[in-house]
Amino acid sequence: MRILLFTGKGGVGKTTLAAATGAALAARGRKTLVVSTDPAHSLGDAFARPLGAEPSEVDTLLSGVQIDSRTLVDATWAGLRGELRAVLAGAGLDDLDAEELTVLPGVDELLALTEVRRLAEDGPWETVVVDCGPTAETLRLLALPEAFSGYLTRVFGRRVTEPVRRLGAHLDGLRGLLTDPAVTTVRLVLTPERVVVAEARRTLSSLALRGIAVDGLIANRLMPAPGMWRGAAASWLRTRRTQQDAVLAGLAAAGITPVTRVEHRAAEPVGLPALLEIAAELYRDGDPLDGNGTPVTPLLRVRPGPAGYTLRVAIPLARDAEVDLARVDDDLAITVDGFRRLIALPEPLRPCRITGAESDADGLVVHLAGNRGRG
Repeated sequence: MRILLFTGKGGVGKTTLAAATGAALAARGRKTLVVSTDPAHSLGDAFARPLGAEPSEVDTLLSGVQIDSRTLVDATWAGLRGELRAVLAGAGLDDLDAEELTVLPGVDELLALTEVRRLAEDGPWETVVVDCGPTAETLRLLALPEAFSGYLTRVFGRRVTEPVRRLGAHLDGLRGLLTDPAVTTVRLVLTPERVVVAEARRTLSSLALRGIAVDGLIANRLMPAPGMWRGAAASWLRTRRTQQDAVLAGLAAAGITPVTRVEHRAAEPVGLPALLEIAAELYRDGDPLDGNGTPVTPLLRVRPGPAGYTLRVAIPLARDAEVDLARVDDDLAITVDGFRRLIALPEPLRPCRITGAESDADGLVVHLAGNRGRG
């Protein structure tokens, strides 16, 4: 089983590229499901077929579904919420407090992710392609399993009841699914514009913090090659393409490579024939499952030194990235451009304090030494 997650800033064409990838996989003989978790569903429009909350056939070996998060909340969350309310009340919280604590933000996104996992594990498909929401929503979605797991730990401690145990196991399963690069990878879609590329670079850092592998960057909607330009519009097109090439050259200079390029089309790519044309340019003769990334580097690597330890955190950092480090009990809190994650420190590092940090081409290098303290 493989799961490909497509995300990018709103309007960059991620739905079209996810649909094209699904069509290409099916054309190569793989039974494929394309799933939309984006609340603004447009997957059915890309396929030119009506899609609902249950998988329906788009073509031979190809199916599509648009997940309805609100229906999942109504059908699934109410029962579990009732169980948790009872557990919280039994832990000494009054009814009002218990009610407030079980109204958790993001539960609809969490259930959408749960539904993706159910479809992947229970369905007949070899590959599941997910058209996620815009990057900010996707990052929140991918952070939810860990966040909810931490929430349960803080609220219940060791008072684990059966409902909590089941939910904890479920969250651990989701987290394991997302962070297994042999199963799940992300394709990050961007357009060659400075604002979009800046967000894409921050997204790469955030995904690395989550331990989620990116196996492809796609620059979509490039102006056509210069040889095709004719008439009065040629000067405008030449200027625009020059600007786009400069933006992509900046990515390459920052070490963010390779980036697959897809040219803009005059006609909107709707329906399977148009999507397969996109896929032919996107993947050429390659396997759509291969992506264009590099082997996944472990998030944390520890090396002993004469004064303590060096902890290397594999996060791609822009030159202007804002980074903050702190100790929170046995965790290292890393914040990069507003995205924060608590990373459990390996056992030998827990008595240490942060003494310094710097970044290099491979990520963030943190120096730790001495007795336990706050950095």
